[in-house]
Amino acid sequence: MKVTIIGTGYVGLVTGTCFAEMGHTVTCVDIDEKKVERMRAGQCPIYEPGLEPMMKSNIEEKRLTFDTKYDSVTKSQTIFLAVGTPSSDTGKAELKYLFSACDGIAPYLQDGSVVVVKSTVPVGTGHKVREYLKGKTTKKFSVVNNPEFLKEGSAVEDFMKPERIIIGASENEAAQIVEELYEPFNRQAKRTIRMSNLSAEMTKYAANCFLATKISFMNEIARLCDSMGADVEEVRHGISTDSRIGSQFLYPGPGYGGSCFPKDVKALVYTAKEQGLNLQIVEATEKVNAEQKKYMVGKVLKHFGNDLKGKTFALWGVAFKANTDDIRDTPAIDTAVALVKAGAKVRFYDPEAGDNFEKHMNTLEIPVDAFENKYDALNDADGLIVLTEWKQFRAPDFEEIKSRLKQKVIFDGRNLYNTHKVLEMGFKYYAVGKRIP
Repeated sequence: MKVTIIGTGYVGLVTGTCFAEMGHTVTCVDIDEKKVERMRAGQCPIYEPGLEPMMKSNIEEKRLTFDTKYDSVTKSQTIFLAVGTPSSDTGKAELKYLFSACDGIAPYLQDGSVVVVKSTVPVGTGHKVREYLKGKTTKKFSVVNNPEFLKEGSAVEDFMKPERIIIGASENEAAQIVEELYEPFNRQAKRTIRMSNLSAEMTKYAANCFLATKISFMNEIARLCDSMGADVEEVRHGISTDSRIGSQFLYPGPGYGGSCFPKDVKALVYTAKEQGLNLQIVEATEKVNAEQKKYMVGKVLKHFGNDLKGKTFALWGVAFKANTDDIRDTPAIDTAVALVKAGAKVRFYDPEAGDNFEKHMNTLEIPVDAFENKYDALNDADGLIVLTEWKQFRAPDFEEIKSRLKQKVIFDGRNLYNTHKVLEMGFKYYAVGKRIP
């Protein structure tokens, strides 16, 4: 099947590349000419394990092409809208990029075209897209909602082996076309779930907000463990064996970030308020997360008697999670800002997100120093703060850490290290909800 993807961000590029891998002919469209040139040369603009080699192979096989023009829409049966829908200051999802994409595809739509909204959009947007396009073309087309459920860092695997494929449509024929497109992913088991456009949009928000709630809940339990002397790792294991609860998203840490949870929580709260409702649990989830991003800095301040002037701290990891270069709403931003405002200097190391983080901190006018080696970042620092769970941070050389740090203190925001081992080596150790003898 011929497919056009509008938008080559995280969702669009993974979607287009994976469809091409399954044999479809895909054109990815983006208005950024320099970005398109890079992608044509096989250069992936984002860090996502396995994505770049898959891109290159499908480009070579001529199944995957990139363009700044919308001509491919004419020959494509399905046109995916995968543009960004960032949060506004009020929390409302910004849809200007989505409707700009509609303007781009409208002149090229054909009778029978299926417009697939892949972007995460507020409930009711699919209907708005349909009405908007009706005012731009006389062609008969359909609108299908097909929300993505990809985890950054494992997006390629998630797409190739989906747990479910949501198809929201009011017309059976359009739903069948999209289901046929996904047929290669259904060979072992049928994973497609059909529903209305409205339900598909709600499913996406409900899923992300529920997962965000699990994270915030566990972070609150971790804080209580800190106060009471319980160990959150033992508690987590104790509750995760309950099949009603499960084991995922129960790891306490510095708070959630990234491209989905922060904006989706805000958007659902905003949508509810438009309906005259208050989603108290979802609102609390956001509040707890905002507090959690400051939690580790609170431990730093307490350790140093609330005086950080002249102190230097090394951050290990600034991406919001491992295996990505995404720094959107990463806890590292809040941490660095708080430390600098308290009079400290901040240096950092991240294997992939360093450039993005440094550029963003420059826009905030917060000075940070980037390092190319995790141990070099520690030289004469007053403490190490671990914020991202990269594998290379999980089993470091503690003797090397000890020799580099001025003060032997580790603030483990991801609970990566064995408490007794770190203490035996002479470190002062802080974590999130772990019992420290």
